[in-house]
Amino acid sequence: MSDYKRMIRADACRFDGKIPFYLRKLYRYLRKCQTAKNPLSRKLYFVLFFIVSRKRGVEINPTGRIGEGLYLGHVYDITVNAQAVIGKNCNLHKGVTIGQENRGKREGAPTIGDRVWIGVNATVVGRITIGDDVLIAPNSYVNCDVPAHSIVLGNPCVIKHRENATEDYIKFTAE
Repeated sequence: MSDYKRMIRADACRFDGKIPFYLRKLYRYLRKCQTAKNPLSRKLYFVLFFIVSRKRGVEINPTGRIGEGLYLGHVYDITVNAQAVIGKNCNLHKGVTIGQENRGKREGAPTIGDRVWIGVNATVVGRITIGDDVLIAPNSYVNCDVPAHSIVLGNPCVIKHRENATEDYIKFTAE
């Protein structure tokens, strides 16, 4: 199976088997851009993704490293830095910003693990690492490393350990 088909199937799993009609082009062009071998095809899909994503208010650089099983909930005002790394089966909700810091000890962009749920209007910035199975609560500001199996709340972020932190939040995962 091609990388493109594998990624689209994993993304569709997150929607219980079928990507909603209003998001199909967004996902198709994102994954085509990520998996295209021909540079000309990649540029074409990049332009198509740019057009479709702007209609939805999504700023994601499709050349970035985004794992399969991405779930974009309420797709508006989502921003992901081109240098950010997002793991498998992650949820990004309306107003999420994953950005970089331009100075200081955390200069750079985040690395986000697998099965991470990021709530509405949450901000994750800097060269930090978010572990696997992490729930970032809505309106949280995260600029520090977060260990696996944690819940993150507030600004400044408060980290609480919890096994199965994303249980019942992340469903229909692609394994």
